[in-house]
Amino acid sequence: MPDVIEKIGRSLIQHGPDSDRIYLMKLAPADAPAIVERIERLAETRDYGKLFCKVPAPWREPFVQAGYREEARIPNFLAGRIDVAFMSRFRKPERATMSVEQKAAVDNVLQLALARRCDAESQPTTQTRRLLEDDTPDLADLYRSVFPSYPFPIFDADYLRHTMATHIRYYGAFDGDRLVAAASAETDAEGRNAEMTDFATAPEHRKKGLAVALLLAMESDMKDTGFLTLYTIARAVSAGMNITFARCGYAFSGTLVNNTQIAGGIESMNVWYKNLTTPP
Repeated sequence: MPDVIEKIGRSLIQHGPDSDRIYLMKLAPADAPAIVERIERLAETRDYGKLFCKVPAPWREPFVQAGYREEARIPNFLAGRIDVAFMSRFRKPERATMSVEQKAAVDNVLQLALARRCDAESQPTTQTRRLLEDDTPDLADLYRSVFPSYPFPIFDADYLRHTMATHIRYYGAFDGDRLVAAASAETDAEGRNAEMTDFATAPEHRKKGLAVALLLAMESDMKDTGFLTLYTIARAVSAGMNITFARCGYAFSGTLVNNTQIAGGIESMNVWYKNLTTPP
C-alpha cells in the first residue's frame, strides 16, 4: 500500500513505511513553526527514518534549530520570489549516508549529466499530447510495466483520474495508438511552480528522446499558463533522467540522501530546477 497523503493543520504531508519517512510537501505559513514539533511526534510514533521538508526560506530557521540540514535549495520557487529549502533530519544513522559504492554511482551520473548541454538541433520531433481521462487505464498499465514500486499510487487509474481533475497534468508519447511514454507536471497554482515527474518509457522505446520530447512539451504548456519555476526530484542513479534535465537547461541543486522508495528500494534523489521567468 502506498504511503498516505494527508493534512496536518493546513499543511500537506505524505508519510508511511514504504519510504520510511515523513515528507512535508507544502508548508502553510499558519502552521509554522509548530509544524516542526507536530511532525516530530508523528515520526516518533511511527519510528520513521527520515523527515524531509520543503520549507520556504523565511521558515527555515526553526528546522535548523531542530537538527535539520539543507540538502537542496530552489531560488524563486514560490511565485517567482521566495526560495524553498529542502530540509532533512535523519532519525536513523544508517539513513544519513550512502555507501562508498552508492556515492560513486551517484557522483558518476552527476558528472555525466553536468557534462551535457542543451542542443536545440538535437531536440526530438516526437509528437506528444496532454492525456485525458480516457487515457488513464493505459497510463496506469504503462506505469505498472515500468516500475516495480513507486512512492505515489500511479498504478491506480482512479488515482490518475482524480489527480488529473485537480492539480496534475499528464502527457504522453504514442507509437500509433499505443501509449509508449508518459510524464506529468504536478502544479502548484498558488506558488506558480510545477514538479516535472512520473517519467516512464516502455523498454522497447527507450533511447529515442521521448523523455526530452515530453519535458519540452510540458515546459511549453507551463510557460503558456503562467508558471514561473519548474523542478524535478530525479533518481540519482538514473543517468537518463539526470542527463535529460541537464540537456534541457535545468540547474543542479543538491542530492537528497536515501530519500524515496522507488523501483523496489529506497534511493537517493537529485533536485534540478529551472526558473522560466520572473513575475512583473
